[in-house]
Amino acid sequence: MSRSIKLDQIDPEEQLLVRLAWACEIEGLTQADAASRFGITRLKVNKALSEARKRGILRISVNSVYAAAADLEWRLERRFRLLRAVVVPTPDNPGSVTSLVSAGLGAHLSELLSDQSLTRFGMSWGNTLNLATRFMQPLDRPELEIVSIMGGVTRGSDVNGYEITTRLADLCNAEHSFFTAPLYAGSPESQRLFREQDVIAEMVEKIRGSDAVAIAAGDLQSSLLVRDALPRDINPADLIAKGGVGDITGHILDAQGNLIDHDINRRVIGVSLDELAQIKNVILAAGGLHKAPILKAALARGFVDTLVTDEATAQALLAEAGP
Repeated sequence: MSRSIKLDQIDPEEQLLVRLAWACEIEGLTQADAASRFGITRLKVNKALSEARKRGILRISVNSVYAAAADLEWRLERRFRLLRAVVVPTPDNPGSVTSLVSAGLGAHLSELLSDQSLTRFGMSWGNTLNLATRFMQPLDRPELEIVSIMGGVTRGSDVNGYEITTRLADLCNAEHSFFTAPLYAGSPESQRLFREQDVIAEMVEKIRGSDAVAIAAGDLQSSLLVRDALPRDINPADLIAKGGVGDITGHILDAQGNLIDHDINRRVIGVSLDELAQIKNVILAAGGLHKAPILKAALARGFVDTLVTDEATAQALLAEAGP
């Protein structure tokens, strides 16, 4: 049975011990396979398993607050054919879900961006991605380029792509590029004109060439998109009436993962969801049961390669997906 977590933070050391214990003792991975999966040495895996036994984490069963999350990671990967799932415990306080999911994302990005073969990384915007940078360790990756993959908002927001991209680049000692356009055009016609401009076309091509990107998901009730980014002529209630359950990079999806039939989807300036799907590692991070419908929609569309979420939301996704 899952144990609840009391603090508004995670213990990455214990979480790694549990993941390694689960991988080797429950899933049957060799130590070499586990080392490859988690980007560490085989010696570290061996020492970690010894430490897990010493602490009493690894016995006949895996005894830790992270055990259920480790199980869910494997189940999500198999059910939705993911490259990787990162699941954090759901806290007692619902208001702490975003912080814990951000911590999980931050730890994952620290590992991912340490890979020297990764030279271009795309970053979306949102609360989860913003907080994730605060849980990351500094890296020295001067050959890495961080690119923002969404346009800016027309109204003031304390969480947008410019600040997040700059902060992540500073953490990595990396170069960075901005997507210098609004998120939405005034009409489908003006969106086409934007897309035809050389500077926009070049930036879209750069995003398409990213090795990996991190994106967030928003609902249509209280998200940053609804608060700060929707054009003033768009009513969220109209999007919901059309079947919308949330947004991915400004695109509004229905419960089956289809774009709703509304002009808003023809006004997004930036990469389309089909273009996003061509990037080899699309990381989607979001938590909370209110995000389950849009996460389910994104998984149904099939462009997500890595999912970062919390335990309760993962359980809801698996329950809705069925066997």
